Amino acid sequence: MGKKLKKLASYYRPYMSLFLADMFFAILGAGITLIIPLIVRYITDKVITLEAEAALDKIMVLGIVMLALVAVECFCNYFISNYGHVMGAKIEYDMRAEIFGHYQKLSFSFFNNQKVGQLMSRITSDLFDISELLHHGPEDLVISLIKIIGSFIILINIDVKLTMAAFAFVPIMLVYAAYFNTRMKRAFKRNRVKIADINSQIEDNLSGIRVVKSFANEETELDKFEKGNQGFLAAKKNSYIYMAGYHSGLGALTTMITIAVLAAGAVLITYDQVSVTDLITFLLYINTFTEPVKKLINFTEQFQNGYTGYERFMEMMAVEPDIQDRPNALELKSVKGDITFEDVSFHYEETTETVLHHINLDVKAGSYMALVGSSGAGKSTLCSLIPRFYDVTQGAVKIDGVDVRDIKLKSLRSKIGIVQQDVYLFVGTVMDNIRYGRPDASREEVIEAARNANAHDFIMALPQGYDTDIGQRGVKLSGGQKQRLSIARVFLKNPPILIFDEATSALDNESEKVVQESLEKLAQNRTTFVIAHRLSTIRSAQRILVLTDTGIEEEGTHEQLLEKNGIYAKLYQIGDDSHF
Repeated sequence: MGKKLKKLASYYRPYMSLFLADMFFAILGAGITLIIPLIVRYITDKVITLEAEAALDKIMVLGIVMLALVAVECFCNYFISNYGHVMGAKIEYDMRAEIFGHYQKLSFSFFNNQKVGQLMSRITSDLFDISELLHHGPEDLVISLIKIIGSFIILINIDVKLTMAAFAFVPIMLVYAAYFNTRMKRAFKRNRVKIADINSQIEDNLSGIRVVKSFANEETELDKFEKGNQGFLAAKKNSYIYMAGYHSGLGALTTMITIAVLAAGAVLITYDQVSVTDLITFLLYINTFTEPVKKLINFTEQFQNGYTGYERFMEMMAVEPDIQDRPNALELKSVKGDITFEDVSFHYEETTETVLHHINLDVKAGSYMALVGSSGAGKSTLCSLIPRFYDVTQGAVKIDGVDVRDIKLKSLRSKIGIVQQDVYLFVGTVMDNIRYGRPDASREEVIEAARNANAHDFIMALPQGYDTDIGQRGVKLSGGQKQRLSIARVFLKNPPILIFDEATSALDNESEKVVQESLEKLAQNRTTFVIAHRLSTIRSAQRILVLTDTGIEEEGTHEQLLEKNGIYAKLYQIGDDSHF
């Protein structure tokens, strides 16, 4: 825990001047709170015994002093409330940038096992609670300690017996707080998990809302959400049981301090051991003393919330990406496009079966290579090893004779263009989405890429042309239009190596012809891997590989494979629209 707290404290470093100013005004404000009852004591004990005229003069002066102190205290509270929150927001900003940057580094294998809603909760609600702790925590702690210790010193100098009566309840309060603290921490952690589950479920539902409605399964989704919501409610109820016991018990104990002081003071006044003035002053300080106790109560609750969120933050930051640059990784400069698979085997995790078995493959620069085979044979996996979305379990994948693991990831992936079956378009305009292929491209270069992808005409027919907003994931466009935008994106990137992962499988025949023409134009003079969906996309391939569970079963051109009368020929005989 010590290391975690040290790391947590390090987030103050860039804002140390603001933090110190916040602490200064917190201490100053707490000091003023302690001074005012002393002035009241002086007035009730000394000033009122003076002659009327002298007493009024003194009261006037002391009244002005107290008003000035209140004004300073008001400014102190304003500063710590305003600039303290700004400091907390800046720290939250830094942590959010840090965890978002960390997400960008993590590998596909990590995201395969995560829910988007849970990842989002770590970057939103968790960080808000952490920033609240980092802002309020230190100042609440300092203010409370100054007021409690200051009150104790002042009170013990007024009357030892009354002070002992007041502070006798402190050990009881500490034991009571410690008991409930541990239970509250567990309860808050459960709340975090439950709300992350709900976020994940909401994200899943809203992303697939069209599927939900097409199956008229709104009630099913409501039932699923109801279960998650009930789980969260149950967790909340459990945490509120401990919160209620915590607050009510400590509230009662703080009230008992006042009762004890009043009772003890009344007895001591009866025996002429304490003056009424001292009792009044004591009661004023009791208020000053109980208020920070309540603040400490709030701090412990805030600490549970914030620290639980911080632990979840650190858990995520501790996840190391599977795919990283080696210490002396190279920059890819000029790329011919020769790709070799040397005795490549692969499985996704230690517990899963091997997907690829001892694959040996040599693809010359500029070749048009098609991959066919049944679902699960490893076609997409084979192609995913080239840009290092996953690393080989055994063997090596090489580009121009260099192991892809010896190349910097950014450099490697900048030389590879991928057109997938499931096109992902971002919220924004047509221009924004094509320019994603090369963010520094000019408008003219974007339009040229769109022309090459047979997309220019349909774009110009849109309401605002290239500046048309396409909606979430491009919902305002047809499948063929979305696919042509993704091809335009790759044209703009202009990579020497291409991967078409069933790029036309979701399209109708008419759209497929247009997209296929765009793909063939894009593939010219580039090393191209095509994961085939229909025969029409691979007849012209220079080389076709037939993958099965045991590896590369057949290899050759369309005509050569038909002559072999093997797996490929059987698939071909099923019909021209056969799916592989």
